[in-house]
Amino acid sequence: MGCQTEELPLENTARSPHNGGRFHLEDGFLKNVALSLCACVLLASAGLAAPPSAPADKGRVLYKWVDADGVTHYGDRIPPEYASQEQHIINSRGIEVGHLDAQKTAEQLAAEDQKRQDAAQRQVRDKNLLSTYASVQEIERLRDQRLTLLADQIKVTSLFLENLDVRMKKLRADSMRFRPYSTDPKAPPMPDQLAEDLVRISTDVHTQEQNLRQKRGEEAAMSIQFESDIDRFKELKHIQ
Repeated sequence: MGCQTEELPLENTARSPHNGGRFHLEDGFLKNVALSLCACVLLASAGLAAPPSAPADKGRVLYKWVDADGVTHYGDRIPPEYASQEQHIINSRGIEVGHLDAQKTAEQLAAEDQKRQDAAQRQVRDKNLLSTYASVQEIERLRDQRLTLLADQIKVTSLFLENLDVRMKKLRADSMRFRPYSTDPKAPPMPDQLAEDLVRISTDVHTQEQNLRQKRGEEAAMSIQFESDIDRFKELKHIQ
């Protein structure tokens, strides 16, 4: 802040016969100058210490929104049917001073929640990889061990299925001598034990076929998972 002082005429000074022709300022003049300087300093200090003034624009604000047809609207308030959409708050100078995101749908919220869960799972997976393995070779050894174990289980299940198929073929051949499978009208009814064996072996075949499909699925998924773990471990360890 600038400060101006009033200029005083030389007539307000008196010549002193004791100072060799120099002017000697009166006491009143000195006091006026000192007071003026102090006032300027105080005013300047007050100007520097004062907090920034509040924005001059405290008046009207407008809301900006887009309707269902894509047309942009401005108004003092947003119609209720658009209250859940994205909103922009604009002051009288046309400057955006606020923004409200559109309310998210249940599908969007679910997708965001799933995204957060996936990120958390990736973080846990990375931590486990780094704390469990020291090298790529360790992961490969564990992969080979587990895949070998699954391969053995698949082999055993396959052999069991082959035996069941052989037994089923024999039981079906035997059942052809009895009603209702025999075409001979004089054929005796099927013995209860044979009927029970047919049902039991058929159930066993179905169960073992499911087990075989499951084991083969586990084998494929495990192979993919280990390859993914190896790639991620290389990425985390910066291994080419």
